[in-house]
Amino acid sequence: MGKTIRFGVSLDSDLLQKFDEHCEERSYQTRSEAIRDLIRNTLVQREWEQAEGDLAGTLTLVYDHHKSGLSQRLTEIQHDHHDVIQSSLHVHLDHHNCLEVIILKGDADVIKALGQKLISTKGVKHGNLALTTTGRDLI
Repeated sequence: MGKTIRFGVSLDSDLLQKFDEHCEERSYQTRSEAIRDLIRNTLVQREWEQAEGDLAGTLTLVYDHHKSGLSQRLTEIQHDHHDVIQSSLHVHLDHHNCLEVIILKGDADVIKALGQKLISTKGVKHGNLALTTTGRDLI
């Protein structure tokens, strides 16, 4: 970890007020902590845009398990990609609908393709791939 460096930032007073409100709502102890999180989030987003190397993410799916063959198809796709699936959680939301959360880690292109394949499977009502980092290159 590098040494801590102080620097100044010039902001419009209205923008600073909104930022301070954000810090209070999110329980940041200092503006510095909030700024560090904003910088980290930007770096993680850039990492995903560059999409190289070992990355991580979560895939959330909502689907009706009564749809003919859907549960089986989703399971088959996941088994075909067991090398990037770290874990999964299956929740019964009601009599028909299920929520599945899949933890992924591996090559960025593989994760994105798998996410799109599962989300676009006929019968999936909603899907979202939340991209993150392994943290290896973050400070």
